[in-house]
Amino acid sequence: MRKVLGIIYFILYGVYVYVVAIPKVNRLDKAGAIQEKRKYTDEISKRWGQILIGATGSTVEVIGLENIPQEGSVLFVSNHQGYFDIPILLQYLPNPLGFLAKIEIKKWPVIGKWLLCLEGVFIDRNDIRQSLTAIKATTETLKSGQSIVIFPEGTRSKSSELGAFKPGSLKPAQRANVPIIPITIENTYKILEANNDRDLKPAHVRITISPAIDVNDVSNDNSGDLTTKVFQVIQSHL
Repeated sequence: MRKVLGIIYFILYGVYVYVVAIPKVNRLDKAGAIQEKRKYTDEISKRWGQILIGATGSTVEVIGLENIPQEGSVLFVSNHQGYFDIPILLQYLPNPLGFLAKIEIKKWPVIGKWLLCLEGVFIDRNDIRQSLTAIKATTETLKSGQSIVIFPEGTRSKSSELGAFKPGSLKPAQRANVPIIPITIENTYKILEANNDRDLKPAHVRITISPAIDVNDVSNDNSGDLTTKVFQVIQSHL
């Protein structure tokens, strides 16, 4: 029953987003009202996240909000346990957010278009040239003042395990010279993935926001050291 209700909420709000929200975002974008657009997309995204998480009956605990800078964009680097990571981060992180997402999501109805409204970037890791273009686009988005979330594992772990980070995942932060905020998500996989993607069950989700990492502490020639540092911070809270 919970899954059925969740699907109904998702469809109804998806229709609203498609019919009302996306056209408004496009109008604001054409008018050059970038800050107004970001504020509006953040409000819509937070409502979407609230509906979805509420439908699962899950609770969310957030630790470390004080570690997010009050001004300027950041690169949020998070582990990726399940599909509910995105709506939870949209709802509970205070910043307007874009996402670096795998290119397959671009084809999803409504969601793909909405991620574009969030100034999200799609990456095809099987295409080196396209991957480089996506990293460049993410860098430019960060420079423009929009914070971005990346999942450097590249796919859902569907468990409490932390997978290896894809090479070059943290390059946008170095090139844009913005802080990296490591985020550790716990237990989102218990909502859906632990149930063979067949049923929604409530879980207690914990989000740990670690202190910012200054990319200037590690030179561009030692990006591997930066990757290791971020990996260790995220893993330490699992």
